Amino acid sequence: MILRNLPALGLLALLLAPVFEASHVFSQGAEINWLTMGELEAAQKEEPRKVMVDVYTKWCGPCKMMMRNTFTNADVIAYLNANYYAVKFNAESPEPIEWKGKTYSNPSYNAQRKERNGVHELSRVFKVQAYPTLVYFDEKLDIIAPVSGYKSPQQIELYLKFFNEAWVSGISQEGWDGFQKGFVGTFK
Repeated sequence: MILRNLPALGLLALLLAPVFEASHVFSQGAEINWLTMGELEAAQKEEPRKVMVDVYTKWCGPCKMMMRNTFTNADVIAYLNANYYAVKFNAESPEPIEWKGKTYSNPSYNAQRKERNGVHELSRVFKVQAYPTLVYFDEKLDIIAPVSGYKSPQQIELYLKFFNEAWVSGISQEGWDGFQKGFVGTFK
């Protein structure tokens, strides 16, 4: 047999080559084009789009699950990249952020804390009450809605498509209910 004649390292390399190739292909193109809060306003001036801000904290378990399970899903990635600007925002960040001409900070931030920390003022502006929260904005960067809690790829699809395809300012509860009732998801 050919395999018996290969040195051990050569055999290992031969067996693992498809694994490394597959992971390399996956890592090359399949990721969300995350922006920072600072990059968002400039991008919006160049090409207005809806926006989804992922408000998270470093200690939040459901936030980590969304990053691992939802934001790595090929359908979520493709839809977000094609239709939204996606932004990651650490709600406990110590960095000052300029938003719509005003600077927001985290005056309660304590660098000595290992776990939970002060809440950034901007998360209050975004009406965040829990983590994770996905805050959706229109093309003028006005808040459409904050949506709290872990969302699977199939759950986030409903919101992504509603806010991008069916949402209009002042839509009624009946409009949301009708969209939700007739919605047929396609994300795997």
